[in-house]
Amino acid sequence: MALLLAGIGLYGLLSYAVTRRTREIGVRMALGAGKATVFRMILRDTFVLVSIGILVGIFGALLLARVIAHVLFDVAPWDPATLITVVTILAIIAAVAGGLPARRASRLDPMVALREE
Repeated sequence: MALLLAGIGLYGLLSYAVTRRTREIGVRMALGAGKATVFRMILRDTFVLVSIGILVGIFGALLLARVIAHVLFDVAPWDPATLITVVTILAIIAAVAGGLPARRASRLDPMVALREE
């Protein structure tokens, strides 16, 4: 459930950020930025946010290991396999959640974006 909520929240945040940056993206594309450049820019922003969140989450999980140990059954809170699996799944979800707004931004018509107010 937490991964699903994280994915939905990340998609909402990135979709909103792309909408707010429509004018900037339009200017970039009008000045010659290609679709691939815009796509990479949005994905880079996505993975910066996800990386910060993962680092804070792992640090918090390790700090609160004793509290988490009482909630988890048959899994140690510092189990590397569990942490790697969760980080990998979250990275895949982040790629999908960031890829959708990035694709939409890369298909943006610069003239429409610049006229939009």
